[in-house]
Amino acid sequence: MAPRERGAKVLAPLLLLLALLGSPSAGLEVQHKFLSPTLTNNFALDGLGSKIYLAAVNRLYQLSGPNLTLEVEEQVGPVLDNPLCHAPQLPQASCEHLKVETNNYNKILQPDPEQGIVVVCGSIYQGFCQLRSMANISAVAVSFPPGSAGGGGGGDPVTVFPSMLNIAANHPNASTVGLVLRPAGPAGEGRPDTRLLVGATYTGFGSPFFPRNQSLEDHRFENTPEIAIRALNARGDLAKLFTFDLNPSDDNIFKIKQGAKARHKLSFVRAFLHPRPPPRGPGGAPYAYLALNSEANAGDKESHAHSLLARICLAEPGRNASAGETKKLTESYIQVGLQCGAGGADGFTRLVSVFPAAAALRLGPAAAPRPQELLFGVFERAAPPGARQPSALCAFRFADIERSIRQARNSCFVEPDSGLVTVLDSVVQGTGPACEKRNIQLQPEQLDCGAAHLQHPLAILQPIKATPVFKYQGLTSVAVSSVNNYTVVFLGTANGRLLKINLNSATKIISRKSVSVAYGESVHPIMQFDPSDSSYLYLMTSYQMTRVKVAACDQYTTCTECLAAADAYCGWCTMETRCSLQHECINSTEPNFWTSASEGVQQCPSMTITPLEINIDNDDKGMIIQINGNIPSLSGMEMSCDYGNNIYTVARVPRNDVNSFIYCNFLPREKYPAFPPNQDHVIVQTAIRVNGKNIVWANFTIYDCKRTGNIYPKTACTSCLSTKWKCYWCTKKYMCVSNYSDCEDSLKMNSTTDCPRIVPASLEPMPTGASQDIMISLANAAFSKDTVLECHFGTDRMFEARWVNTSTVQCSSVLLHTSEKSHIFPVNLQLKDKPDRFIDSPQMMTVEVYNCATGSTDCSQCLGREDMGHRCIWSESSSICRLNTESPQIPVMCPAPEIRKIEPLSGPLEGGTLLTIRGRNLGRRFSDVVNAVKIGSVRCAPLWDRYMVSEAIVCQTGEAPSIFSDVVTVNVSREGKSRERYSYVLPEVQSVAPGAGPKAGGTKVTIRGSNLSVGSDLRILVNSTKQCTNLTRTATTITCTMPAVELTMAVRLCVQFENKSCINDNITFKYERNPIITDINPTRSQISGGRIITLEGHGFLMVQNVSMVVHSIGKEQTNCKVHTDTMITCPSPAASNLTVGSKPAPVDFYINGRLYTDDRLAPDEYMYPEEAQHTSKFSLEYYADPQFFTAKKEKWIKHHPGEPLTLVIHKEPDNLSLESDEYQVKIGLLSCEIQIVSDKVIHCSVNESLSTSERQLPVTIQVGKFNQTIAMLHLGGGETAIIVSIVICSILLLLSVVGLFVFCTKSRRAERYWQKTLLQMEEMESQIREEIRKGFAELQTDMTDLTKELNRSQGIPFLEYKHFVTRTFFPKCSSLYEERYVLPSQQLNSQVGCQVQETHPLLSGEWKIPENCRPNMEEGIALFSTLLNNKHFLIVFVHALEQQKDFAVRDRCNLASLLTIALHGKLEYYTSIMKDLLVDLIDASASKNPKLMLRRTESVVEKMLTNWMSICMYSFLRETVGEPFFLLLCAIKQQINKGSIDAITGKARYTLNEEWLLRENIEAKPRNLNVSFQGCGMDSLSVRVMDTDTLSQVKEKILEAFCKNVPYSQWPRVEDVDLEWFATSTDSYVLRDLDDTSVMEDGRKKLNTLAHYKIPEGASLAMSLSDKKDTTLSRVKDLDTEKYFHLVLPTDELIEHKKSHRQSHRKKVLPEIYLTRLLSTKGTLQKFLDDLFKAILCMREDKPPVAIKYFFDFLEEQAEKRGISDPDTLHIWKTNSLPLRFWVNILKNPQFVFDIDKTDHIDACLSVIAQAFIDACSISDLQLGKDSPTNKLLYAKEIPEYRKIVQRYYKQIHDMPPLSEQEMNAHLAEESRKYRNEFNTNVAMAEIYKYAKRYRTQIVNALDSNPTTRRTQLQHKFEQVIALMEDNIYECCSEA
Repeated sequence: MAPRERGAKVLAPLLLLLALLGSPSAGLEVQHKFLSPTLTNNFALDGLGSKIYLAAVNRLYQLSGPNLTLEVEEQVGPVLDNPLCHAPQLPQASCEHLKVETNNYNKILQPDPEQGIVVVCGSIYQGFCQLRSMANISAVAVSFPPGSAGGGGGGDPVTVFPSMLNIAANHPNASTVGLVLRPAGPAGEGRPDTRLLVGATYTGFGSPFFPRNQSLEDHRFENTPEIAIRALNARGDLAKLFTFDLNPSDDNIFKIKQGAKARHKLSFVRAFLHPRPPPRGPGGAPYAYLALNSEANAGDKESHAHSLLARICLAEPGRNASAGETKKLTESYIQVGLQCGAGGADGFTRLVSVFPAAAALRLGPAAAPRPQELLFGVFERAAPPGARQPSALCAFRFADIERSIRQARNSCFVEPDSGLVTVLDSVVQGTGPACEKRNIQLQPEQLDCGAAHLQHPLAILQPIKATPVFKYQGLTSVAVSSVNNYTVVFLGTANGRLLKINLNSATKIISRKSVSVAYGESVHPIMQFDPSDSSYLYLMTSYQMTRVKVAACDQYTTCTECLAAADAYCGWCTMETRCSLQHECINSTEPNFWTSASEGVQQCPSMTITPLEINIDNDDKGMIIQINGNIPSLSGMEMSCDYGNNIYTVARVPRNDVNSFIYCNFLPREKYPAFPPNQDHVIVQTAIRVNGKNIVWANFTIYDCKRTGNIYPKTACTSCLSTKWKCYWCTKKYMCVSNYSDCEDSLKMNSTTDCPRIVPASLEPMPTGASQDIMISLANAAFSKDTVLECHFGTDRMFEARWVNTSTVQCSSVLLHTSEKSHIFPVNLQLKDKPDRFIDSPQMMTVEVYNCATGSTDCSQCLGREDMGHRCIWSESSSICRLNTESPQIPVMCPAPEIRKIEPLSGPLEGGTLLTIRGRNLGRRFSDVVNAVKIGSVRCAPLWDRYMVSEAIVCQTGEAPSIFSDVVTVNVSREGKSRERYSYVLPEVQSVAPGAGPKAGGTKVTIRGSNLSVGSDLRILVNSTKQCTNLTRTATTITCTMPAVELTMAVRLCVQFENKSCINDNITFKYERNPIITDINPTRSQISGGRIITLEGHGFLMVQNVSMVVHSIGKEQTNCKVHTDTMITCPSPAASNLTVGSKPAPVDFYINGRLYTDDRLAPDEYMYPEEAQHTSKFSLEYYADPQFFTAKKEKWIKHHPGEPLTLVIHKEPDNLSLESDEYQVKIGLLSCEIQIVSDKVIHCSVNESLSTSERQLPVTIQVGKFNQTIAMLHLGGGETAIIVSIVICSILLLLSVVGLFVFCTKSRRAERYWQKTLLQMEEMESQIREEIRKGFAELQTDMTDLTKELNRSQGIPFLEYKHFVTRTFFPKCSSLYEERYVLPSQQLNSQVGCQVQETHPLLSGEWKIPENCRPNMEEGIALFSTLLNNKHFLIVFVHALEQQKDFAVRDRCNLASLLTIALHGKLEYYTSIMKDLLVDLIDASASKNPKLMLRRTESVVEKMLTNWMSICMYSFLRETVGEPFFLLLCAIKQQINKGSIDAITGKARYTLNEEWLLRENIEAKPRNLNVSFQGCGMDSLSVRVMDTDTLSQVKEKILEAFCKNVPYSQWPRVEDVDLEWFATSTDSYVLRDLDDTSVMEDGRKKLNTLAHYKIPEGASLAMSLSDKKDTTLSRVKDLDTEKYFHLVLPTDELIEHKKSHRQSHRKKVLPEIYLTRLLSTKGTLQKFLDDLFKAILCMREDKPPVAIKYFFDFLEEQAEKRGISDPDTLHIWKTNSLPLRFWVNILKNPQFVFDIDKTDHIDACLSVIAQAFIDACSISDLQLGKDSPTNKLLYAKEIPEYRKIVQRYYKQIHDMPPLSEQEMNAHLAEESRKYRNEFNTNVAMAEIYKYAKRYRTQIVNALDSNPTTRRTQLQHKFEQVIALMEDNIYECCSEA
């Protein structure tokens, strides 16, 4: 079959289905459509339905009703926007974020006819709204803010706040509903203004809609509530427009608290008004209702969405809104749950669409239907991604809602019941936490709407429940109408259908119709009836606006069809005799003019005619007609009876009879209609004609008995007496009459048994041409012998008949002829005097006439006719069959059987094969051959029904005992043998391939074996139930197509020959899950087709053939190619009938010949067959073919042969987003290699010679099937011959030409080289940009996952304060400092997460000294502590030590830190000491160079300042800076790990530090490994590594993945774990960096990598704690580079003559080219660095940390005292004291803050970042050049911006009010109290004492020389300390 034919056969059923679905028989009729090129969002109608407003993405349309023709179109997007920026309409708005082209999704489209405006709100500009004109939606009716673009003029200046602009949700997927609240009553002063109710989903920080990892700033919803009622008076004060202020203190809003937003994720469905019930309605203001969902928690599987209905009371008419009487929104707000079906996961928990409507319901079995106000809702249940949502329709009574609300308020304030109602404490505007009983009597208004003094807002805890009325899959919208005692519900579906169900008063479905509105498009949740004609419904699908007629009544042609359809809208219009809508029928409101379906089919108009059957011979004058059913009163109307053919008679109603009977004059005889041929009656239709229209009709019959006898001449009497008319048979006249008086017979026949008739008898066959007498017997022969009869044997075959007796007639000398083998002649008796009158022959009597010479070709055929009564004999001499005239007949023996052919030639041993034997003389009759056929000795049983006398025998072979071959014999008195041999063989089945396939069927399997072509019948049974179809076979193979099954399973294939037992029933085929197509990409194609569409999914290796069909516009079905289990590629078909900008066309795929459907989208059990419509999961957009041209659009390009050619091809902009490999450029037949592709330009080059015999070559570019020749390439060469001839003539000219030629050549080469260089530069820039973009995208994804993990796990691994202090104070300065705390070896076990205690001596604990020394030492330390708490002593003590030359910087730092620990409990005292020492330092520096002060840590006070800053800044560091700093560290590590890292040198592909850059192009491919490890709370994970990683690097990444929520100090070390790879189920390998398999290169051993072990993607590995440490190698980075290497060899070894083959064939690339990777890494990390710097330099709550303000003021005070006015000096002091002294220290040492592993590489990157921070704080200009270090150059561009931030930060601190000493002291006291008892001060004192002892003499001298200390005799107290300590200290220490 040709592919085109196959495609047609596949598409035919689908097209037929679509045709049926679109037919009007569906009970609904699509009237008009309007297609939108972009996705639709909202629609609205004006008050009269004359205009329809449609909002789509970036478009607004104004359509005219009812035809949906386009009147106005307005483009409203895309615009430059950023969700983190304020709307540009905000005058003071500024934004630092990049704005990009952003689509505008409409969120609110609400007309206000009274003001003539349409409120249009979009997702751009933070949900900005415009007021557009209803007359012309392209015009802005009111410019807001005044003077903004697109407005109607200027206006007075108005102060605009973000809350007036941020109205709708600013995200495409976030819900928004709006409702214009029009005031009731006449216009006037007391009438409140129009308002706008808005419900919008929160999209701010913390919501899934907020841009991830962008910024902590949330401009969007900082002040925007979830629900608000806003001012909408477009004609009033514009300063109040869109505000929600009631008065200065109250806002008309409902806003959820920030901390509760995660628990209350609201999505809004619809806002609507509904009137209040009596007695306040309908005069009172209606209620406003909000239908919404509280969405499920994404991280909680047990969480489900909850449907809610919220009610708000509006201002009563006549009340002055400005008088303060308007309630706050939250005062009346109350919400109640709606539960459709069962609760929990089995219920339909999420609301999709609602519609309030009135319906007549029967509330009890015996109750009469009463009108009820109902809320109909469509609800859905959660389903797996991609599957259709199970959904249901439920109806709730508003009376139940009202009762529940009143009961709840009563339960809250009068009779508290905590189980019924609660106060929503999550709302900002709420009043209190709980209900409370009050001694008050609530008024009805308070029960309904609450009050300001009552708790609000409220939530009812018990939902209102309803049972589903209707269940279906994928319902999306609902609209309801009450019509003619029925409730009609219209339901839109997700696949573009509209259902209509009719409910009776018991809400039972009595009928259901559907129509396809838009194939595969979801119906919008809101549908609206046409305000001017409710018989039309407006609805919107994804790309279409549609007007649907609610009923297609005209499809029913009769009243019975009309009313039986049970369509509430359809009824029978009696006077117009058509099925119609009620309003389409004239006088339909009058009784009986229009009959509805509810009245039943029995009320259809009908009439009964008397008499019903009329004899043509009677003269009837009239008829009486009885009327039944609904007929309106006919009095006074013009009536007649219509007999058709314009024949009318008078009709009248008898007096005093109301429409029951009508009298009609009968049809005149001359106007009787003609009788149809061969028919004895005619049916006449009669109608009652009223006012020129037939309204009811019936049939009567006119009959003629004479025609009855004439029509049936051979059975005239029988037919006459058996007809249903009153007919009689006249024997004498031998005719049928209607009146018996016309007969002369005295005998009256009463039944057909009395009729004269021929008694049929069997006659012997007659030979042709032989005369013979035939006897005929008669019954009821009431004839005289004088009656002359003739024997009639058909046309012109009549013979004389002679009476033998009264009941017997003889046909004499009958001579009949035939040339056929046999012919049957009828036998009749005809009255000779009455032609065409026959004696009845009800059962026809016949005689057979035969001809022996015809139809017998051999002896057996001839003699075999004996059984048929033919007297034939075979003449062997003449080989003819003739009549046997001899008597008695001579027996004749025929020749032996002749077998000419047998088939098949072989069969199975079990027999059963149908063997066909063909030949001559194969028996005269079946009895001759019953036992005559054998194969050897095995009998073959002939089949009677397939035996052909003499010619063919079909027999069933018997079972053979073993394999053999023999001839076939037929023994019919003589034996005949076949020339061919029949073989009994044993078929064998060996295998089936493929062994598996999808359960959808269609897999073509090949069964292999031997002797498979034998036998006559073969079946392949699948599990003994289904058959494998389309069988073809050879001797060794059987090919067939597997059927579909329901479940995945292994099935047994039964190869069954001749319906016998199975051959080798061990052959199985496994049905697997169907292939899943998850996505197709790209989703766009050019019109010409041929674009490669990639199908992504899994299970594709089972696919044998795939084809692709694009519906509606695709020209042909294209065949696809399977590449891997996860990828298929298909060329897109060319498009036809394409309209540019048309909506995406649905795409279907046929896998193995079966239409691909997602298993999750199986037909709904509630669907009718016609509704089980296949919906395409994918779609394809077609765009115009791309257009190309040369650089200057020239058509000719000149080129010199032999030279390289580079072409620059320009491209018109398109929407196809083509990739570089989709272009093909050819010059003639030679391909042009594409080098660079951008959006506008393509560069390609040809390096081969273009020398050819042709002088012109076409330049063609191809994209898919689209080809375009853009130019002709003209090859030069004629000039060369001229030059040669000139050279021969003149050597001088030769030299000139050669010189000129060389010059031109060099110029051209230089130009080409320059162009090539430019191309390379462009390509390099493009690659850098692409690398940054991809890296940033990947890092954002990784960091998003990391952030999620942080949020739901233990969080950031901050060090405790005490460890932060010890690490900060003693960074490798003190012997007390321990560089790293590791797990003790004895604690290393499977419990990885066990807590490890650090044992720093300064941390709290017992002071470990021998007991015998303790008293004196404790006394001495106590006295020493008293001295240190004396300011004079301490200052002299510090200065004395600093004056000693051997008191090194290390000692000074150590002393300062020990003093900080010792005085940590008295930070106020410590601060005063530090200030005094700083004053001394400032005095010393001021006389020299004051700018150098605090630059280095060279004095005790400078280290004291560092420690003081660390203490004071710890809280700020942890609360504000910690998270962005930790995220930066993670980002650096993630980015470094993205590429290769040399394990020995530490150099990496991605870094910020040039010295650590891997300057080689090492290709690394990621590997995802499935790793199991019993540790850190997780058993197994998928870990991403690189194939170039060493095994230690792999272990590190695995440990990081498993232990990411565990502090680093508790991780196992790499050396302590083993990694094992399970290559197969039986083989496993322990992976190591070095083992026996390690390879040698250039004399060095290369470390093993994943690529070395050839570990594949998805491999399974297990990591476990090792019993003994792996000592095969020490730390990898410490290995000797002379013996080992990882990725690169040391550069000094790469001598030219020693280059290995690996390096020799590399491209020669300058190492500096890899410096671009620094830019790539920097660009990827830039956002995280910006966040960190902003956090460091931010003003939290408009205030910096207290210590910064206090210390900066101190510096300014000291400068002022010393007359230092240079601002640069102060800037330097501040920078040296805070950024340089504290922040840089933290930035370079993250291990001070976090429990993490800081690698050498991360340390190098942090050095670059710290340098950038230092430069940002500096005020000196950076003089940078090409020789500047890269760590300076890298952030040179950002430094100026950072400096502005620093300067602004310093200025903000300076401008703050000063801090008093009391405030600072209180803060310091709080810090001391917070960390009390964290440190062992005795140990610190003992360490300080060591310095005092070492410099005892100098200290004593200093104390003596200082007047103050000498006066207080502090030197003596110091000596006492020495005496106490020195008596026992050495002895104690030695004993210890």
